[in-house]
Amino acid sequence: MHRLFAALPVPDELADRIEPLSVEIQGARWRKRHHYHLTLCFYGVVDGEIANELADALEQVTAPPIEIELSGVGWFGRREPRALYARVASSPALEDLAHKCRKLARQFRIQLGQDPFAPHITVAYCNQSPLEAVRTWSEDFQILKSERFLVDTFHLYESFTGHGRQSQYVPQADYRLLGRS
Repeated sequence: MHRLFAALPVPDELADRIEPLSVEIQGARWRKRHHYHLTLCFYGVVDGEIANELADALEQVTAPPIEIELSGVGWFGRREPRALYARVASSPALEDLAHKCRKLARQFRIQLGQDPFAPHITVAYCNQSPLEAVRTWSEDFQILKSERFLVDTFHLYESFTGHGRQSQYVPQADYRLLGRS
């Protein structure tokens, strides 16, 4: 069984802008820069045969290189924060690529969550972080912006969870964005 997701890697220049978001917040487990990614589709746990077929099918996804830029911060979990993130400005090209990745999930009968695609880069997971501290963090960093950076590759990642450690995200396949849509 494999826990898979398709995602864009985060260029070093964007990671440089994201790292300063890691400030002291009770219960926040900050992600290391090599964990930063922009999830296009979380496939969840799939068996080996489906994983291989999905990896092959993603080869057929065509899309142009995508420009991404940071546009503020936010958190999931409204009153009980679960995760903190850097918001990524949406674009038609980004939405289209995410749609194509999600469409493949349906092709392989992979059940997806009902949440709409919301482009973001998770920077921390929260465990009983005080809502007021998260609000203050959000207010302090809402001004986060970046120039646009071109991303010309996406990956199929596998997530491995360790005991007491952060998950490890290992690219299993790389896909070029070659200018076709």
